[in-house]
Amino acid sequence: MLAEARVQRNKLNHYHPTKLFVFGDSYADTGNTRKAQGGSWKEPYGLIYPGKPTGRWSDGRVLTDFIAKYLRLKSPVPYRLRNVMTQYLKYGINFAFGGTGVFNTSSLNPNMTTQIDFLDQLIKDKVYTSSDLSNSVTLVVISGNDYNFYLAKSGSIQDFPAFITSVVNQTTTNLIRIQKLGAKKIVVSGLQPLGCLPQITVSSTFQQCNSTFNNLVVLHNNLLNQSVTKLNQESKNQILILDLYSSFMSILNHSSTYSIQNSLKPCCLGVSSGYNCGSVENNEKKYEVCDKPRSTFFWDSLHPTQAGWHAVCNKLQTMNVLKQLFY
Repeated sequence: MLAEARVQRNKLNHYHPTKLFVFGDSYADTGNTRKAQGGSWKEPYGLIYPGKPTGRWSDGRVLTDFIAKYLRLKSPVPYRLRNVMTQYLKYGINFAFGGTGVFNTSSLNPNMTTQIDFLDQLIKDKVYTSSDLSNSVTLVVISGNDYNFYLAKSGSIQDFPAFITSVVNQTTTNLIRIQKLGAKKIVVSGLQPLGCLPQITVSSTFQQCNSTFNNLVVLHNNLLNQSVTKLNQESKNQILILDLYSSFMSILNHSSTYSIQNSLKPCCLGVSSGYNCGSVENNEKKYEVCDKPRSTFFWDSLHPTQAGWHAVCNKLQTMNVLKQLFY
């Protein structure tokens, strides 16, 4: 499917991006989270690719890697390594940090406003120019950490719609600012079905998605669609939405079509509720890994496997979403 898509893309190719700039959270992070923070730097993360932890919140490649591959670019260097891997800056840069949101969350990593500050400073330092931005694709990934943090602070379901509005409004502000820095083609992710994440479905023994959470996600996505439609009407620039909700649900509801055997149960689980994927206590593993991660959609309680992301991006291609990046 990927090969066929490339052939069709070459026939229709009117524009080829030179770099990929990335903002967001763990769905896009390829190594910005510091090793001292653990998590994605612990085994068994990176089990499938490259065979060891690289800071990616998966057993292998994540969304950023697949988008870069589709654009025929190398996955951009993590911002944390910008002074070490300078030869890769020509492919763009990845500012995404695991655990972050558009607002501050429980993570100490920089939120999206600060991530955009980083790019602003690199432009001032002449590492990149506005022309670099205008000839590139900018990926903005928002996966729901603001909402997790809201609930962790005992935010009420009744006030949730108002908070969703504030998150979308801040996202809109961020998109406008990225445009002003020179970006002409921006891809922003819609929210995935949060009610289907293993941290939620564990209460049903990974059998059923939570419709209450998914309905709130639909509200987020509808507001984001309205906002992006308005921005596109007001500007000659182009903002596209990656419909992660539909792509995730298509795979979860028809998993066998995508060679996925376990749709809701994650591959890597703590041995009990007090442990997570990668937990170690007294040099003893407190997690279990499934036998076939390549046939599992979710890797841990929040993140897809490499196979899961591959299926998502294939679905996005059949929806003709990614093709628009070349116009």
